[in-house]
Amino acid sequence: MSGSTFGKIFRITTWGESHGAGIGVVIDGCPAGISLNEEDIQVFLDRRKPGQSKFTTRRSEEDTVEILSGLFEGKTTGTPISLLIRNKDQRSRDYGNIVSMFRPGHADYPFTEKYGIRDYRGGGRSSGRETIGRVAAGAIASKILKELGISLCAYTKAIGPYTIDETMYDYSEIRQNSLYMPNNAIAEQAGQYITSLMKETNSCGGVIECIADGLPAGLGEPVFDKLDALLAQAVMSIGAVKGVEIGDGFRAASSTGLQNNDPFYAENGQVFKKTNHSGGTLGGMSDGSRLILRAAVKPTSSIAIPQQTVNTSHENTEIVIHGRHDPVIVPRAVVVVESMTAITLTDLLLQNMTAKMDYLKQIYTKEF
Repeated sequence: MSGSTFGKIFRITTWGESHGAGIGVVIDGCPAGISLNEEDIQVFLDRRKPGQSKFTTRRSEEDTVEILSGLFEGKTTGTPISLLIRNKDQRSRDYGNIVSMFRPGHADYPFTEKYGIRDYRGGGRSSGRETIGRVAAGAIASKILKELGISLCAYTKAIGPYTIDETMYDYSEIRQNSLYMPNNAIAEQAGQYITSLMKETNSCGGVIECIADGLPAGLGEPVFDKLDALLAQAVMSIGAVKGVEIGDGFRAASSTGLQNNDPFYAENGQVFKKTNHSGGTLGGMSDGSRLILRAAVKPTSSIAIPQQTVNTSHENTEIVIHGRHDPVIVPRAVVVVESMTAITLTDLLLQNMTAKMDYLKQIYTKEF
């Protein structure tokens, strides 16, 4: 299987299956000299692990990280960093009834057609547990960004029909509710909505917003490797994400040029924008303003309601999915979107070091 690696310089390769011995990631290209320990990574993993509230799966996993390589005396060495998170609460018996059936909304059918074999226990490589490796790598990428004065903040903007307008944001409330929403009152309403769906054994989706502050202008390339394009690839590679927009996104289609353009102005020798409809990118490159990204997350596909499907013999049948599943994926996916954004930005920052001869001179000569 190809396609488990992302990035050019800061490269991550995730591995493992939902019901295998463990999940992990190998990070190559991480600069040496970064202070790092398990706790730095664990705080990120704790944000996505199951069992945080009544709105998450009852699967009981500690998701404790082990650093296997790439570290010496608390510092990164510049060599590959290998991280392991062991699976401890698999209940493969819950998936016995789907051995010969394709679950609606899952990768079962195309995976079987492509490879001729699939791990039906929780989806194997197609499981949401694969994102553990991304989050672990994202924790390291975020440390790099922090040292460069770049900060990321991700949260739930919408759950089903409950959307928070940006005028109602209170970022201090994000960690005060189990849905990671920047408004406790709307989080309460959204929670009641999810509870009603749980009684029906149904599920819902939502929208995650991620912002990055402190980015320099010029990250990304103007053709195929646009900042927008790479962020879209990174975030769309998360299994449940079905759409990504930057800035005004789809709203720009109903705007006019005069409304959509962001006027520039200069102050103290620096260039700024009066508005930010573009979401921090212009021509595929960062423009120095706040980066704003949103991801549309679909409802959880595993629902305990009878659904029509076919079996591996291509016969019509009915399926009821058993097991422990989230009624909404969004809250646990917030840190996944943040992590993939951090990984993408870190990789582009490292690539950007070759954009000008002046940058190389700063490293290799005494001229500067």
